Amino acid sequence: MLGFRFTDFTPQSDQQKSQFDNLLDIFMQLLTITSGNVSETLSWLTNLDKQYNLTNGEYGIGDFIDDLKNKGYIQENENEDGQFKISAKSEQKIRKSALEEIFGKLKKGNKGDHNTTYSGNSGDELSADLREYQFGDTLDQISLTDSIRNAQINHGMGKFMLTENDLEVVEKEYKAQTSTVLMIDISHSMILYGEDRITPAKKVAMALAELITTKYKKDTLDIIVFGNDSWQIKIKDLPYLQVGPYHTNTVAGLELAMDLLRRRKNRNKQIFMITDGKPTCIKEGIKYYKNSFGLDNKILNKTLTLAAQCRRLKIPITTFMIASDPYLKEFVKEFTKVNNGNAYYSSLKGLGNLIFEDYRRNRRKNIR
Repeated sequence: MLGFRFTDFTPQSDQQKSQFDNLLDIFMQLLTITSGNVSETLSWLTNLDKQYNLTNGEYGIGDFIDDLKNKGYIQENENEDGQFKISAKSEQKIRKSALEEIFGKLKKGNKGDHNTTYSGNSGDELSADLREYQFGDTLDQISLTDSIRNAQINHGMGKFMLTENDLEVVEKEYKAQTSTVLMIDISHSMILYGEDRITPAKKVAMALAELITTKYKKDTLDIIVFGNDSWQIKIKDLPYLQVGPYHTNTVAGLELAMDLLRRRKNRNKQIFMITDGKPTCIKEGIKYYKNSFGLDNKILNKTLTLAAQCRRLKIPITTFMIASDPYLKEFVKEFTKVNNGNAYYSSLKGLGNLIFEDYRRNRRKNIR
């Protein structure tokens, strides 16, 4: 028996795409890794072209750069000679690319399938479920095709008659508006030991932002980052997000998230937290109390107190822990139990799908 022989696999470029579009896909991926640094991205792209022959003899990287400028993806930085910066068009393209990469298997019929403990405002979106007519149903809810078919079955073809008992009504669905805060850990451990954990975290954040702003337009999304402190960022800032020389002040992140949600009038509120480590820092007055060596009870207790407070306010916290250390799992288990939320221990590859599945389960409810 000869068995199997493995060789290097180099995927072919999409032949249906133009040379520019194929290079643009790679360019957008590299932009996320370089935090929006166009010069560094183009340098990497040039080296990749030299190593893997991304371009043919007729279209080179110089042509691609010209097309990027002409199509409005990059523009010259007025403050620095010969330097480029990405445009708003590129920022949106990066978010769309992240959405397609992470939520690419999203089916059209699955939009907005979120359950909720609170009912929302009944909208004009119809479901696929049918039921008998009830007093108070509006004409726009009646399925004419199904109702006429029932009339033919019940009364025959000779003398057409349509009665109340023949009417079929299409269920309407609650459009429960949801306010979400996404917390992203930017502590130093997100790039520690040679592992790039911040790039997948950014991709998930960009995909979620694009999903909400395009498909759930009445929902709200606030994005915050937390290290030694916590602060809010805008959606357009996500591609430029970088890790700093910070500890992990989960308390500061939760306090800011709760403050933002307190201002939202929606009853449905939730927090998503992407992190790879335990809380290691809290702020006491103007000083920081830090301990990176294991779980510190002083830091842990304050973190759990906020988790309990969120539970009382009916704000579930879904934690996505990018780590597999036993003591970290024990922390997340206790944190989740106190909050009555959800927790996932995920590889970087599966992070996006888990976030989407959880977001879907917390949003929609049928009218009964």
